[in-house]
Amino acid sequence: MSKKLGSAKSALVKLIVGAGQATPSPPVGPALGSKGVKAIDFCKEFNARTAQYNPGVPIPTVVTVNPDRSFSFEVKSPPTAWLILQAAGAEKGWASAKEPKVGTISLKHVYEIAKVKKTDARHANLELEGIVKSILGTAKSVGVDVVA
Repeated sequence: MSKKLGSAKSALVKLIVGAGQATPSPPVGPALGSKGVKAIDFCKEFNARTAQYNPGVPIPTVVTVNPDRSFSFEVKSPPTAWLILQAAGAEKGWASAKEPKVGTISLKHVYEIAKVKKTDARHANLELEGIVKSILGTAKSVGVDVVA
């Protein structure tokens, strides 16, 4: 069998890039350059599509690189743990469960985070209650208390 058949597949590249801050430097440049994509083209489009976020908000992105070196990408909502820590005003989460809690958020914060997460394609078919339960678990694991 020819090796060409295997190379005709699309490649996926997963990145987490600050909103509006994509540059051809690492990690974007090397990750896309190795797949034959011009990083500057991705950076321009990514920065335009993330302009509504505050600069620097971490945005998970999945880039699909086609065999002809064209690409498309899906921008997801910021990571749940990051949203929780922002709502709690904490710099970072727990290193271990023996430490004191790093912050507190209300159920209203959890609901607002759930609405943000519901915009992701992979969460679109989930019930809001299920997303809320997942967020409560993430909050517990990063050391943030949720109060009514």
